[in-house]
Amino acid sequence: MQGANESAQGNFILLGFSDRPHLERILFVVILIAYLLTLVGNTTIILVSWLDPHLQAPMYFFLRHLSFLDLSFTTSSIPQLLYNLHGRNKTISYTGCAIQLFLFLALGGVECLLLAVMAYDRFVAVCKPLHYMAVMSPRLCVGLVLVAWGCGVANSLAMSPVTLHLPRCGRHTVDHFLCEMPALIRMACVNTAAIEGTVFVLAVGIVLSPLAFILASYGYIVRAVLQTRSASGRHKAFNTCGSHLTVVSLFYGNIIYMYMQPGNSSSQDQGKFLTLFYNIVTPLLNPLIYTLRNKEVKGALRRLLLGDREVRQG
Repeated sequence: MQGANESAQGNFILLGFSDRPHLERILFVVILIAYLLTLVGNTTIILVSWLDPHLQAPMYFFLRHLSFLDLSFTTSSIPQLLYNLHGRNKTISYTGCAIQLFLFLALGGVECLLLAVMAYDRFVAVCKPLHYMAVMSPRLCVGLVLVAWGCGVANSLAMSPVTLHLPRCGRHTVDHFLCEMPALIRMACVNTAAIEGTVFVLAVGIVLSPLAFILASYGYIVRAVLQTRSASGRHKAFNTCGSHLTVVSLFYGNIIYMYMQPGNSSSQDQGKFLTLFYNIVTPLLNPLIYTLRNKEVKGALRRLLLGDREVRQG
């Protein structure tokens, strides 16, 4: 208890990549560029889907929320990482660490559920196209997004306090570049088997259950597409669903590895780079994936950038 009180009154030290000083300079430049591109890419998706009248379907409503999540998720940790990489000061306050952990878990949980909601949207669009607009009403879309946010925040409210209140016996050094749950659990000076089991159970609900729903939805989608006689219809369905599947693969590939084994079982160095990929590369690639594979988004971008000139030239 005394160790926990000491941590609450002081700062944490984020080791990050300080054991590789030559790598820190390279990472600073690479991450800064990737972060700026992430801000531009996701902000562009939000603005295009908001302003273009052709992108008012439920799919783009959910895509707008996904881009907002990616912006928030990246901004919750990358500025602190850049600050630590740039100088010798590697500290973060207890309050800052608590906020970072809460946002990391909450936004990650929301994204798991939002990807499941987007899979349901694609299921209705492909398997019940004639009833799509009736089923995916604005009220239902807003309700699904609110449920995703509510469950994600509730999951974080359950996980964050338990992790932060583990006795640390005066330990302040976090072997990571952010206040991430597995790294904080490793700092504990007590047996963490019970907390790891609790985290595993919660992770099954917030991570694996949405993934199972996504896989089931795409099972029905694939069956429906294979029964479609039109080649152009099959191509359009696979093209639309392909973007979402790519994003799901990138997102879940990292999060399952990190959070289904939260304690000492995973390599710390490997975990740092996987978390870095999860924090910056995935949010950076999402706008590119949806833009490059979606003709409607590309058309909306051209209309937004070129305005009436494109219409006149056409």
